[in-house]
Amino acid sequence: MKSINLATIDLNLLVAFEALLEQHSVTKASEQLQIGQPAMSAALSRLRILFEDELFVRLGRQMQPTLKAQAIAPGILAALQQIRQAVNATQTFEPTSSDRTFAIGSSDYTSFVLMPPLLELSHQTAPSINFRMMEFEKDSIGDLLEQGEIDVALGVFPNPPRQTQWEPIFEERFVGIARQGHPALQQGTMSLETFAQLSHALTTLRRDTTGAIDKALNEHNLERRIAFTTPHMMVLPFVIASNDLVAAIPRRIALCLVSVCDLTIFELPIKTKPWVVSMLWSALSDQDEANRWVRNTIKAIAQKVETSTDKI
Repeated sequence: MKSINLATIDLNLLVAFEALLEQHSVTKASEQLQIGQPAMSAALSRLRILFEDELFVRLGRQMQPTLKAQAIAPGILAALQQIRQAVNATQTFEPTSSDRTFAIGSSDYTSFVLMPPLLELSHQTAPSINFRMMEFEKDSIGDLLEQGEIDVALGVFPNPPRQTQWEPIFEERFVGIARQGHPALQQGTMSLETFAQLSHALTTLRRDTTGAIDKALNEHNLERRIAFTTPHMMVLPFVIASNDLVAAIPRRIALCLVSVCDLTIFELPIKTKPWVVSMLWSALSDQDEANRWVRNTIKAIAQKVETSTDKI
C-alpha cells in the first residue's frame, strides 16, 4: 500500500471502522454513532479508498470484515483506545481516586503554615494523592514552573515572571517573640528603646545581619545587636525559648509555636510593612483540572488559616 499522509486522515473514519467492526451492519453502525445511514455509507466508501480494500463485504445479512480489515483492526482499535485515554486524562480529574504526585515549591515558612492542614484535608478527600516539597531560587521559578518540575510555588513574588499566573492567598506581618517571663516585657508590651537595646536573633538566607526590622529602626536612628543568625526559621523559636534573645518572626509561625516552645508573643514597638504570600503557577497549566484542584485546595486552606489566626 502506498504511504499515507496522516494529516489528510479524518479520525472519524477510524471511529466508523470500529463501529462497522462491532455492528457488522451499516445501519446499526450509523445508529451507534448517531449519524445518518448515508453518512455511514460515505464513511465506508472513504475507508475503502484509504486502505485500497473493500474492508467489509456483505455475506448473508451481515457485513463481514475482509482479511485486510482483520489485519488492521487490532492496531486501529488500540490507537483509538489510547486516544480516548489521553483525552479522558486531560478532561477528568477525580481527587478521590487519583494517585497523582504534586510538586510544590515552598520555603520552610509556607510549608510549616500550609502543609499540615493540606495533608489533613487530602487524607480525607484525596487519600492517594502525594505531595513533594521543593526549594527553589526565585530567579529560576518561572523556568521550573514552565518545565513542569514544580506544579505550584508558594512565597512572596513582588515581580512574578510574565509566563506565570499569580494569586495572593494571605497577608502576613511580623510579631515579636520572647521566652516566658522575659524581664523586658511589662504586661506583654515592650518599649521601642528596650527593644532596640536587647540582643536579637535573625533568620536570613542572605548570610547578612540586616532585616526589615533594622530598616525600620534606622528610621528612628536606632540600631540593634544581632547576636544570632540562622537560615533555618524553625530553629529560631527554640533558641529564643532558652535565653533572653528576642526575635521578630511571621505571626502564623509564632502562633503555632508559642505553646510548644514556651514563648510569649508581643506586638513590635515599631511599625513594619505587612507582606503578601502568593501562589504562582505556569500559564501552561492554568486550565489543567488537576492543577486547578491543588490551587483551589491550597487557597481554601489559606483562607481557613487566615480566619483562625485573625487575632494575635
